[in-house]
Parts: sequence; structure tokens; C-alpha cells
Amino acid sequence: MTVLQSAGVDADGYILTVADAPVQIEFQPLLADVCATLSQAAFGPHGIYLYGSVARGQAEVGVSDLDLSLILIEPPDAPVLERLEAARVALEQRHPHVTKIDFDIGDRAQVLAPENRNRWGFWLKHHCRCVWGDDLSLHFEPFRPSRAIALAVNGDFEQALTTYLLRIEQASSEHTRLRLQREASRALIRATHTLRADDAPMWPQTLEEYVALFVQQYPSMRVQIAYFLFEARNPSAECEAFSTRLRAFLSWMVSAPDR
Repeated sequence: MTVLQSAGVDADGYILTVADAPVQIEFQPLLADVCATLSQAAFGPHGIYLYGSVARGQAEVGVSDLDLSLILIEPPDAPVLERLEAARVALEQRHPHVTKIDFDIGDRAQVLAPENRNRWGFWLKHHCRCVWGDDLSLHFEPFRPSRAIALAVNGDFEQALTTYLLRIEQASSEHTRLRLQREASRALIRATHTLRADDAPMWPQTLEEYVALFVQQYPSMRVQIAYFLFEARNPSAECEAFSTRLRAFLSWMVSAPDR
């Protein structure tokens, strides 16, 4: 096997999970504050899950986000969502050493519904670490690579990237715009995984691996995807240039062969 073919899977062909290692010391007070704040809230989350660079132990102070999946006991109504947003903003203000805090919100029944196995089940099992509450990932066996999972996780890419385009064009400052360009570029790169061959044995873990797999299938798009890999690491393009390229790539993806 080449490195690319074996990337992201174990010796039995299952997708790798996030190692249960101690959180980097720089982020431990933030995580403790998150768990204390949310666990004491009136809506009482069922579980708090960490994902992204902090979960993997690869976060950088002042550069990385804090990404959390919050699984609630019941589906949230508007007042609960408002309280969650207020808590998120307050945590972000108290901990400026992360660029932002993101909440990905679901509920217990949604996670355990059979039709959501490839989305929520896979997500909690392979991308998250439970840091507080009942770990619902234990309800799922490990997953093998499949296009069905890629579609379940990123199949809404057209709507998500269109929303990013609007937010970028309406950004109130250059700092905000460049942050959004970074996020949009990362989202686009991950969305290319929906074009993977169903029998591809690997499962990309890094942006570079997503790009390598994509270029292997679509070598004529090498230059276009390289642009977004650069922006994902070093956002710097002018708004109009970035938006034009993102629209063009999104249009190509929607009508791409093998979709």
C-alpha cells in the first residue's frame, strides 16, 4: 500500500479515532470553564464532545478554534439556542487565546436515530472525544471508509459554502473576512471528499490528504484546489478574487462527474 492508500485507517481497515490523550495544558482552563458553564445550565446537555485541533493535541494558542459538539437531552427550542449562543459568546470573551468557539448542536434521539448513523454516529465515534456526560459514541461500532459517510457529513456543502460567500462579502472588517476565507477554504477542501470513489480504502485526516485524494481523481483541478489549500493556511486573497474562485469551484463541484 502507498502512504496515501493507507492514510487514516488502522491495520483492520477501520477509520482512525481521536486518541484519548491529555488536552494541551494551554487549553485545559478553557475546557474546564466550558464544562462547568454548560453542565450547570438549565437545559443540561447530555454530553459535551471535543473535536478539531484541540481534541487532536495539535492546537496553537492564538491560531486555533475550540470546536465542540453539544448533545442535548431534548431538541432545543429557540430560547435554549439563545442561551447557548450567549454562553458561547461569554466563553469566547473570557478566553481570547482561541480565535473562536464553535458549537455543533444535536440531541440524543437525533444521534441515536438509525438514519443518522453515518452522520452523528460516525462523527462522535471517529472525530470526537467526550469530555463531559454520557458518551453516546459507545453505542456505535467502528466505521470503515465509504462514500455514504462522506455524503452524510458533507453533503450539504452547496448551502454551507453559499452561506460563507454571503458572509465574506458582508464582513465588517478585513480580519473577519480573512477568518471566514480560511474557514470556507477548509470547508471546501473537506467537501471534495463527497466525490471520493466508494472503494477508496483511505480516509483523509489532514487538509493535505484531502487535497491529495482529490487530485488523484481530478488531476486537471490541481491548481484550483491548491489555491484553497493556501487560503486555508494563509488567508490573504482580496475579497472579489476569492469569491470569484469559490463560486467557480462550487459550480464545478455541483456538476462534477461521478456525483
